[in-house]
Amino acid sequence: MLVFDKARRLGCGEGVPILRGDDTAYLRLNASQYALLPGFCDVHVHLREPGFSYKETIRTGTRAAARGGFTAVCSMPNLDPVPDCPAHLEAQEAIIARDACIPVYPYGAVTVGEKGEALAELEALAPCVIAFSDDGHGVQDDGLMREAMRRAKDLGRPIAAHCEDNRLLRGGYIHDGAYAAAHGHWGICSESEWGQITRDLELAAETGCAYHVCHISTKESVRLIREAKKSGVDVSCETAPHYLLLDENDLEEDGRFKMNPPLRAREDREALLEGLLDGTVDMIATDHAPHAASEKARGLAGSAFGIVGLETAFPLLYTGLVKTGILTLEDLLDKMSAAPRRRFGIPAGDDFTIWDLDAEYPIDPGEFLSMGRATPFAGRRVFGRCKLTVCGGRAVYHEED
Repeated sequence: MLVFDKARRLGCGEGVPILRGDDTAYLRLNASQYALLPGFCDVHVHLREPGFSYKETIRTGTRAAARGGFTAVCSMPNLDPVPDCPAHLEAQEAIIARDACIPVYPYGAVTVGEKGEALAELEALAPCVIAFSDDGHGVQDDGLMREAMRRAKDLGRPIAAHCEDNRLLRGGYIHDGAYAAAHGHWGICSESEWGQITRDLELAAETGCAYHVCHISTKESVRLIREAKKSGVDVSCETAPHYLLLDENDLEEDGRFKMNPPLRAREDREALLEGLLDGTVDMIATDHAPHAASEKARGLAGSAFGIVGLETAFPLLYTGLVKTGILTLEDLLDKMSAAPRRRFGIPAGDDFTIWDLDAEYPIDPGEFLSMGRATPFAGRRVFGRCKLTVCGGRAVYHEED
């Protein structure tokens, strides 16, 4: 099999080995040139099952991931039942074993029911989960978070934190900035994110816990994490494609522009790009969060938080960051593949994905394999179409010519 440490090109007619049953077959490619890339890894995906299969299933979510070039995803724990003990985790594991077309690494919850009142069964969950998170909720109690970090440190598992101070939300649902003021919307202030990051960084320094910050969106978050890294705190962070490519100036009165955290100001987006370039931002994750169409059809005020991103992440980032000269392709691959695997201990194997980087097309949610359709990038023209994804020696996605 082929092993990759950077992108390479395949010439016309070159054979790609794919395991079919007990034999190795060779898929021959019809185009003049394709890019051979390592399989991507997304550490922040909502597969919605068990509990919310009307939004997405493990089968549809992993198929969407494979179409996007991903060969590993980490599933967030805001499910029903919440994986706060082994018995609750088993429900998810059974569906993964039956339906997933690529490896899925579950998170365990930090607190029981993600309610922030008592710690989950961390010791019992640790052998079966990739990390602990209460994603969708910030852990409000300082003492509870300190104890969670102490125990996670002893168990050798990271804490992946959704940082949000409930006291500062005040009914907001988009960024507390110029757009909210001009259009009469309730805003979410930036401090609701960076204030809790400040607390958590102090606790991580105290406990020695491996601490990961989910979906950062503010310039203050970038600065705090940069300073903490310099001081030796074991911290990493992610941001998402929409925070790198959009800001509040791109908002429309449509639920497909509503996510949590929200799109921030232009200076926040610029700070995230700077953090990406200087290594403060370790990785890019999609925060793929599908909802039923009816849940996203209620405008900015009434729609559910969350957009989809597995099938669009690489084309958007390749078009918006690589083709514009902001980031090299090798650096983008590190942020989407190697860095998340390094931080969370996820093996790469011989997985790979093949792309036609010259293919240009508009993003069409009607083509998605995900059950979710809400994306602020609908209609945007991008370069890069996935032709084939191979995971564990097997083709898990193949676009027919």
